[in-house]
Amino acid sequence: MKYLSWLFVILAFLLAGVKSSKPKYQKVSVIIPAFNEENTVARVVEVIKQVSCVDEIIVVNDGSSDNTAQEATKAGAIVISHDVNKGKGEALYTGYKNAECDIIAFIDADIHNLTSKKVSAMIKPILDGKTDITKTKFARESGRVTELTAKPLLNFFFPEISFEQPLSGQFAARKGILKKINFEKDYGVDVGIVIDADVLGISIMEVDIGAIEHDMSPLSDLHMMANEVVRTIMSRANKYGRVTMIDDIGFFIRMSIVGLSLVILGLFTIFFVKFIPLSVGVLISVIGIIMSVYYLVKVVIQSIIIYRKAPKGNLIKSFVKIHFPLIISLILLILMISTFLGAATIQNGTISIEPNSRNLIIFTDTHNNNSISVRGPYTVDAAIENESNVIRMPSDAMMTLNINVNDTIVIGNEAYRINDTRNFEPDTLRLPIEAKSVLHLEDGDIIQNSRLIDVFSKSVVYHTFNQKNISFVEQFSLSSKQGNEWIYDVVVDNVTVATSFGSFNENQTYSVLSDGYYLGSFKYTNSTIENLNLTDGNHLIQIKFKNVNATTTKELGSEFINFRNINTL
Repeated sequence: MKYLSWLFVILAFLLAGVKSSKPKYQKVSVIIPAFNEENTVARVVEVIKQVSCVDEIIVVNDGSSDNTAQEATKAGAIVISHDVNKGKGEALYTGYKNAECDIIAFIDADIHNLTSKKVSAMIKPILDGKTDITKTKFARESGRVTELTAKPLLNFFFPEISFEQPLSGQFAARKGILKKINFEKDYGVDVGIVIDADVLGISIMEVDIGAIEHDMSPLSDLHMMANEVVRTIMSRANKYGRVTMIDDIGFFIRMSIVGLSLVILGLFTIFFVKFIPLSVGVLISVIGIIMSVYYLVKVVIQSIIIYRKAPKGNLIKSFVKIHFPLIISLILLILMISTFLGAATIQNGTISIEPNSRNLIIFTDTHNNNSISVRGPYTVDAAIENESNVIRMPSDAMMTLNINVNDTIVIGNEAYRINDTRNFEPDTLRLPIEAKSVLHLEDGDIIQNSRLIDVFSKSVVYHTFNQKNISFVEQFSLSSKQGNEWIYDVVVDNVTVATSFGSFNENQTYSVLSDGYYLGSFKYTNSTIENLNLTDGNHLIQIKFKNVNATTTKELGSEFINFRNINTL
């Protein structure tokens, strides 16, 4: 009997050991914060009741003015009510304090397509001992606060937190772990738990639960939510020393961003802000370039110093990622410049950059005195009263078309004299009715500088030269098709009186006239032209041609040059 007693004792110890090796049963509570969710709360409760591991369902009625409490009670949930609306964080905290289970899951009351499988996916990793906290990610239509506020701020202060949806709203945790977490009283509770878990070294896992259909929040609620999320992230950043960590290098990064922003601002004013002079935009850009280069060098030097001193771990990741705003500014500038370059066209010996409202013109030839200018766009308007044969054209447009005040342009069968615009309407193109009809234009039409050649294509221009007492008219037309450019000098009695340019058509004959009378001609054949020597009375006229490696939309006419009153000299 004595040995039998000892045998029973040994068996009892063995059985106790076997029993203790089994995992302890863990009870699960689900907390549902609800504010005016009478249409969906019962459905959410019914779904959660189908989850076998859930032992307790608590709906926190956060001061609802509808039948949320009654619907939750009918569905079988424990209901705890706030007298007034206290906010999501306060509702979660109330549920957490009243829950009696080991694991607590928090699920919103407005999910239309919640399933037991989604709920189980949240809880199972904790039951299996894989993590202390789970947060969800899912496909949804919203996420504006996440993308516009939470993610940028987390990337800056807590860049090691790289969850796809830090504000998912649905999460679960061990109750003992939640004692270490500071529950925010408002919408900042989600991101606050994520940050606290990361900094305190608590294991947190992001679980994909598939698509979620939420009620879309109105803009006013999103504004409030964004403010609360920002406040939470900033307070945590200050509490955990992240602000101090980035302060040494942050100043240089901020000043670099200011410099890059000035470059962007300068470019923006050049192209889009018409009342700011071009020189001011260029000056702003130059100051920005100098400033950004100076502080970028400072950032590099300080980064090396801090990197050598920084400890390993999450702080290293944070340090690396605090440079992201600077990188984003650089990318923005590069994209802006590339956009402008993508809007560049080379035409008539100029580089024309026309991204939108104004056109930056950079000359690459010697035909214009201005090396850089800002042009257009031009607004079509009616001709001034009693100016039925006058076109008032902005000076910028005249430079683009290579015409001057008092030149004559033939549109259709009508000749119009070119005049400048009035001072108070510098970008207005005033056209008579007949001219607008031929050109297919209407009052109010906007013409970009690069489209002028297309609009006036094939119009014939008589351009007058008055130099050194010699007067002559050059005939040319405007063509959208670029031709090979020739420069020619007009020499009278061994004195060069004018230099001009244009293109010629193959096998076409070009005449030189004097007061309408024929003096001579030449033919453009095989892309060659011989210099022309002519006489008009006692005057020797020479026209010397030179081909250049350029193109032009100025097409010289068959009545090439017509001298005026040369014999009166």
